[in-house]
Amino acid sequence: MYALIVAGGEGERLRPLTDERPKPMIEVAGKPILEYQIRWLAGQGVSDVVLLCGYKAEVIQDHFRDGSRFRLRIQYSLEDEPLGRGGALKLGSRLLPPNEDTAIALNGDILTNQPLTPLLRYHRRKNATATVMLTRLRSPYGVARQDRAGHIVAFEEKPLLPHWINAGLYVLTPEFFRRLPERGDHETTTFPELAAEGQLFGYRSRAYWRTVDTFKDLTEAAAEVGQLRPETETAV
Repeated sequence: MYALIVAGGEGERLRPLTDERPKPMIEVAGKPILEYQIRWLAGQGVSDVVLLCGYKAEVIQDHFRDGSRFRLRIQYSLEDEPLGRGGALKLGSRLLPPNEDTAIALNGDILTNQPLTPLLRYHRRKNATATVMLTRLRSPYGVARQDRAGHIVAFEEKPLLPHWINAGLYVLTPEFFRRLPERGDHETTTFPELAAEGQLFGYRSRAYWRTVDTFKDLTEAAAEVGQLRPETETAV
């Protein structure tokens, strides 16, 4: 099984940490985000990973090399200029074998311990062109509930909200890659087109998930990953 990781982000909100490395190489509890992903994928049965690189690609290449240290094979798809995530996926898909009917893809700034087997099973049962892992939206603020008199009768700090968001983890088919733009973002092009055609499905996950966009995210992720490391590195 193949996986593609979008790993070319500059991570401007995490400067100066990203002055000399791409965002996915920022360390969480002493290990790059991308290494957590690689180890998780290897534990889920992924045999080959294509890293979609741009900014400071040499930092990623020097760390992961051919992937043998992580029990899988790694290839690199290098952008000469920024192509957007959709363009990066299209370029990287050229390294997939022609008979590969599905591939995993993910953004290089997320952490999760979602098992791939149920996600793949759902995708195939739906006969989807693309399946998106969805996760519950957590409020960044405390949420108050009032009665008619204005009393606060309940208060929850950063609760999960009744909305599902794109978790940046996908199961994709050759048809999806064919329809990607040469340059641009799949979330504003290919995804809306497939949704209109009924070929885009969402898998609701309650597994651990975290995106790392800010210094606050980085601090919180370090504490969470320390607690969840056995799950992220254990095979299904």
